[in-house]
Amino acid sequence: MSTESARGTRLRNAFNKETFVFCGLLDNRDIARFGVILENGGSGGGNALVHVHPCADEHFSVRSGRVKFVVDGREQVVEAGGSVTVPRGRSHYFANAGDGHAELEVSFTPAQQHLRFFANFVTLTMKQPKWFSGAGDPNVLLIALVLHEYRDHMYLAGVPIWLQKLLFAVLAPIARLAGYRLAIEPLREAPVPARSGFAG
Repeated sequence: MSTESARGTRLRNAFNKETFVFCGLLDNRDIARFGVILENGGSGGGNALVHVHPCADEHFSVRSGRVKFVVDGREQVVEAGGSVTVPRGRSHYFANAGDGHAELEVSFTPAQQHLRFFANFVTLTMKQPKWFSGAGDPNVLLIALVLHEYRDHMYLAGVPIWLQKLLFAVLAPIARLAGYRLAIEPLREAPVPARSGFAG
């Protein structure tokens, strides 16, 4: 994928009814910002898997609808105009809590390569649906490959990160041998400096 995406580029994960809205640079070292649209019954964070981002704070601004956030096991429903910040390392997931669509703006600070990470994952659901269960859960080898290549971006909650890193490092080469590939590879060098342009 180009490091520049057209304003309003949309990628939909049909499994968890979540659409990402990208624009501007995919690579920005300061902040990663994009839009998310959750359909009725839609969830964020990979089918509402409880997860952590160990090296970045995540900020959510609800633009429309109602969204349920569960952070460290505590649930809150946020209406349009409200916001939630999840500090790095805190377990969380979010889901649509209303009857219609909900729209959010999501940002990560620092950016790391979260735009590439999410664009990669949703592109895989579109291009390689056979790598996911009927419920949308990715094959364990695919999880290992993605989370190993994008290390320190996201991990499953409840399992020590050092153990996940060790397991994913062992399984990632097996995943490649089995034919799994990333749709968008991480950069091997630092992202470019900040520039305006975000999801809208």
